[in-house]
Amino acid sequence: MAPRRPEGAGAFPKPVESPAPKRPDPGELYAALDLGTNSCRMLIAQPKGSQFHVVDSYSKSVQLGSGLESTGRLSRGSMNRTIQALKTCQQKLRRHKVRRMRLVATAACRRARNAGEFMAKIKRETGLALDIITPEEEARLAVVSCAPLVSTKTEQLLVVDIGGGSTELVWIDIAHVPRRERPKAIMRLHTGFKSDTGLFPAAKVVDWISVPLGVATLKDQFVDVEDDSARFALMSWFFEENLADFAPYKDEQSRERFQIVGTSGTVTTVAASHLGLRRYDRTKVDGLRMTSEQIDAVIRDYLHLGPEGRRRDPRIGQDRQALIMSGSAILQALLRCWPTDRLSVADRGLREGLLYAQMSADGVLEDGPF
Repeated sequence: MAPRRPEGAGAFPKPVESPAPKRPDPGELYAALDLGTNSCRMLIAQPKGSQFHVVDSYSKSVQLGSGLESTGRLSRGSMNRTIQALKTCQQKLRRHKVRRMRLVATAACRRARNAGEFMAKIKRETGLALDIITPEEEARLAVVSCAPLVSTKTEQLLVVDIGGGSTELVWIDIAHVPRRERPKAIMRLHTGFKSDTGLFPAAKVVDWISVPLGVATLKDQFVDVEDDSARFALMSWFFEENLADFAPYKDEQSRERFQIVGTSGTVTTVAASHLGLRRYDRTKVDGLRMTSEQIDAVIRDYLHLGPEGRRRDPRIGQDRQALIMSGSAILQALLRCWPTDRLSVADRGLREGLLYAQMSADGVLEDGPF
């Protein structure tokens, strides 16, 4: 007798369905776009507690400042590359139905004689309206983005944002702010460097500077120097010379109470190289603390590799390899001026600052610890 066929045998298996992720309410979304000298980057996020949750992101190397140093104008090719990237950003904004956004351009557009024409072209071809922000606002937003990384032990803080076309440095005194209030006091600087209302303990901006040298513009200054080591030494010396007007506290600070926070592709790349990451991992890099000895060891390794070795090094990456030595020269100059064993690596910057500023102004961030 043939075995009895089980009931339901041969039927299609019933699929196990996992619920689709709930799409965020467009009314809760914020966007921030940073068009820099080298890259076009955007974040779309929603507030979550005292932080925010990233819903979508975009980053593209557009080399907008290519040739700007010699001509004073944005080239046709660089503008076309940038507009293609901005069209992708516009599609993402439309798909997520984002209504609250801040879209900004920085050093390259501040310097270019044809920046006004370019902004009009962007509006015409993508529908996006970008603001060319001042160096002070760029510095302010970089500071705000780094607030969650500030130690409660810190009394003197130096925030450094190494961009493609400029480098912003802001020195902040928070010695008189209660320890638990220090990150929030720094966050409140989004309204201005002189925004002390007397209602809250205030972070005091002792001094700030925007040096018109970033990884792309500093590299262009010494492109005719053939020797790799000589070019690096000249770049570092030249950047330090441009810091002459920024010397709020020349004496070495108490290492326990002094902190440098560095935000840029250079700083995160150096950190990734130090960790030996062949595939970049933000969770391991953001907030990492490195000593000056560790940073020097990475830079020496870069010099030992030479241009060809750096091109092949997976820790550096194709987008960064041409600019890593000019960025390293800036970083080395800073560590000569202010020796410290507490350089904090920030994988955050202008976009995060723009998001924090918008959300803080709307009162949608919870008043809690970062």
